[in-house]
Order: sequence, then C-alpha cells, then structure tokens
Amino acid sequence: MSKNYKIILFDGVCNLCNGAINFVIKKDNKNIFKFAALQSEIGQELTSKYNIDRTKVDSIILIDGDKHYEKSSAALHIAKHMGSAYPLLFGFMIVPKFIRNAVYDYIARNRYKWFGKKESCMIPTEELKGKFL
Repeated sequence: MSKNYKIILFDGVCNLCNGAINFVIKKDNKNIFKFAALQSEIGQELTSKYNIDRTKVDSIILIDGDKHYEKSSAALHIAKHMGSAYPLLFGFMIVPKFIRNAVYDYIARNRYKWFGKKESCMIPTEELKGKFL
C-alpha cells in the first residue's frame, strides 16, 4: 500500500457510514483519503494484515501508513485531515478513549435501526472511482 494516502475502511451497507464517507469525500480538499468497504476483498485483506478483529470493529477504521485507528480515534484522526474547521474536532482526543468509544459504540450498535441498511455495498460513480480501492 502506498503511504501517500490514508485508507478509510467503512461498513459499505450502512446508510450512516455511506453518508459519512460522502461527507469526507466532499471535505477532502487535499485528496489524501482512499476508501474501501469492510465487506470488500481489499477491506478483508487490510483488516487481516493489521490484525483487526472485525467482530469488535465493524464500522470505521483509518489506516495511516503502518498505523491504524479504530472507532472514535479513527473518526477524530480523519477530521484532523479535513478542510475547514473540522481539524478542531481532534481536540476531543483529550477525552478518555473508553468514554469516546462508549458513545461511538452506542451509535454504531443502533446505526441500522436509526439510519437503515442497504442490500449491498455502494457502487462509486465514475468520477469517484479513483477514490476507492
């Protein structure tokens, strides 16, 4: 994997996750993110390579070089690299991880009930295909 970009793995059938990915794509002014669904072949290869337990992390993962971030840490590290004022959200890293992840896990547990679920992973449009692995 190239270290020139950061990889965001996401739940490809989750409406909330897909909305979040579309939002990140719009705010990725520096074009530093690439995306892959956790359910995809590359998503499975990367979670295996980084020894990520998919039974414990099933919504968002950020791979940045040799490091990876899960759950709330992934979301905050993503915000750090976005345009506008979003990097300010990285300040929430001072909140202990167990508190951040408790909130994150609550939303993740209810995401299908609140936002719905697709039958299959999203298919990127022609202009967005270069953003996906």
